[in-house]
Amino acid sequence: MEREKPQQQRHKAGAGRKMLFILLGLAVCLIAFLVAIYPMVSVTAGRSADIRIPAGATAENVRDSLDRYLGPEFARNVMRLARLRHTDFSRRHGSYAVTEGMNVLEATRKLTSGAQTPVRITINGFRSLPLLIERISAKMEFPADSLRTALADPALMAEYGLTTEQALSLFVDDSYEAYWTLSARDLVRKIGENYRRLWDTDRTRAAASLGLTPADVMTIASITDEETNSRGEKGTIGRLYINRLHHGMKLQADPTVRFAVGDFTIRRVSRADLRTPSPYNTYLNAGLPPGPIRTTSAETVTAILESKPNNYLYMCASEDFSGTHNFASTYEEHLQNARRYQAELDRRGIKR
Repeated sequence: MEREKPQQQRHKAGAGRKMLFILLGLAVCLIAFLVAIYPMVSVTAGRSADIRIPAGATAENVRDSLDRYLGPEFARNVMRLARLRHTDFSRRHGSYAVTEGMNVLEATRKLTSGAQTPVRITINGFRSLPLLIERISAKMEFPADSLRTALADPALMAEYGLTTEQALSLFVDDSYEAYWTLSARDLVRKIGENYRRLWDTDRTRAAASLGLTPADVMTIASITDEETNSRGEKGTIGRLYINRLHHGMKLQADPTVRFAVGDFTIRRVSRADLRTPSPYNTYLNAGLPPGPIRTTSAETVTAILESKPNNYLYMCASEDFSGTHNFASTYEEHLQNARRYQAELDRRGIKR
């Protein structure tokens, strides 16, 4: 076999060293790449958090929020990647949901893209407008006073055929989604869209056939919801109150007294309660109260509008405490029902 010449041997050795240097360079690049990228995919959020970026926010503002809710390591890596993307957080005004298990790369994409996560607002049986205002405002960027001012604006409420006392009607029980940055007035209009959908042409005509406006029905529905949780009774109770209105009778609805007193836990309304001075006390005042005593649902409104006519003018909670009622067309029959219920209250020692 012919032996390799020294020149060939040196050439091979040089090529080998060159390949070695290339491999070492690739290894260093790979290690550097992994050092830089690995935290981006391996460090994950240990909990879910809404990161809210105010208008004109600085990178330090965002870092502080990330640090507070998701920890310093997560915050450090997100901000490092955000710098590489040359993110101007002053232009990322909004609320962004970082969910548990989301890695740094995913979180950075969300925070730097400007694609806000909508805030979920659930309305379900709020018994006062002030409470509703506080709960909704706590989820939004605007202060409670802004929403309070919007709902006290007669012109804005008139857009929906409501007075300021009827503002609670606008908030139909449902779940809504809105961006955190939305103004109070824009949120009212967004929620008002659902109210308009509820009061379409058919329902508005159905209310008119009963001699009522949509706002009237919302108030009756709010009282009905306080009277019973039984779906099967809602239409009957709503129709009973309509009957009383048509007969020129006071509604004498106990829930309106509880609203006037400010205590919905009362189980046995006293004579002193019945004398509580308030425009919402339907034992003292004829007709409907100025507005709803709670938020109500499309389901209750529909039950009332589609209820079958009845002759009931009186009702009393059932003595079996099932949450249902005994209905009567005459006062004499009602007194019999009331005596049975009062006797059961006494037997159970319920005084309030």
